[in-house]
Amino acid sequence: MALVNEHFLKLPGSYLFSDIAKKVNTFKVTHPKQDIIRLGIGDVTQPLVPACIDAMHKAVNEMEQKNTFRGYGPEQGYDFLIEAIIKNDYAARGVQLSNSEVFISDGAKSDTGNIGDILRHDNSVGVTDPIYPVYIDSNVMCGRAGVLEDGRWSNVVYIPCTSENYFIPQIPEKRIDILYLCYPNNPTGTTLSKQELKKWVDYALANDTLILFDAAYEAYIQDPEIPHSIYEIKGAKKCAIEFRSFSKTAGFTGIRCGYTVVPKELTAATLTGERIPLNQLWNRRQSTKFNGTSYITQRAAEAIYTPEGKEQIKKMIGYYMNNARIMKEGLDSTGLKVYGGENAPYLWVKTPKGISSWRFFEQMLYEAHVVGTPGVGFGPSGEGYIRLTAFGEHADCIEAMKRIKTWLR
Repeated sequence: MALVNEHFLKLPGSYLFSDIAKKVNTFKVTHPKQDIIRLGIGDVTQPLVPACIDAMHKAVNEMEQKNTFRGYGPEQGYDFLIEAIIKNDYAARGVQLSNSEVFISDGAKSDTGNIGDILRHDNSVGVTDPIYPVYIDSNVMCGRAGVLEDGRWSNVVYIPCTSENYFIPQIPEKRIDILYLCYPNNPTGTTLSKQELKKWVDYALANDTLILFDAAYEAYIQDPEIPHSIYEIKGAKKCAIEFRSFSKTAGFTGIRCGYTVVPKELTAATLTGERIPLNQLWNRRQSTKFNGTSYITQRAAEAIYTPEGKEQIKKMIGYYMNNARIMKEGLDSTGLKVYGGENAPYLWVKTPKGISSWRFFEQMLYEAHVVGTPGVGFGPSGEGYIRLTAFGEHADCIEAMKRIKTWLR
């Protein structure tokens, strides 16, 4: 008989955002006339910019002509997009990469979840806490996380990021094999300075630790002193894989495109001590399990880097960051403690009077008709917080702040 992967049975009954959807749907059934403002899931609301639309139309038209039709493309991505990424995202910041170090994908979520395919199941794992749930769940699925004990996985080192330490993770006493870092951070909306990020690169180099660096929100950084890539730190190519996404940068949540950088000098060991380049393993994995991102989508992504595309994307990001400013000011005026929202599209809000995350979520839903995301869903240190996103419509963000002010008053 066929046997299931029993590690899947260790996972919570459903994904965090599925639980939220169920609670919201229940509210809608019992309150059909109430208008809900959703500031929970980080989905974008603004349409694709004209430069991307034009590029997609052109690519579609190519598909009807025999001499420009495209079938299977390279699993690693087309050179036209890879070269645009290297020139604009890396060379412009003094980082040199070769084409074969960049892998186009259908998004950072997929790659952060799949990267474990090339790593042994018994590596120890470290995460900043709170953190994006996919990092933990994908390790649970392969047995790497251990067992769940009092809300924590036994083989995971949790590195608390709270207001008490200004959301700056501290170097752990215990050595870690694989470390997840996400900056600008989801869910807290906070960032790391170059000095703080260098501490982690130095730690990784000294301890032979692999850093999995999720930079999906780097385009939202406003402070010129904040690093956009871990490769801005000397030595990072020898210890880090970086993940990027066009989902929030250019509104590609429904189009699906991102990329992962695996430097050729990055290696990991076998049990016998042999050093293996991770670039060749990831290339092998992608060639076997992934058929590549569509040509039409990659042409749209390429358009992001044109002069007009850059200007249009800048305006889109400005739209969302203006929402973040309005929300931060509105929440501050209520007396709530609010973090993030300055270099990221997320606001991390401390619940008042010690109210639990889920309790505050339900109160805000039923009494203010605004949806957020309970902080505890991102890890133990998220208890007592709620995450709000700035990806809503401008008018909705303004209305949501009015509702919350009235509710808390």
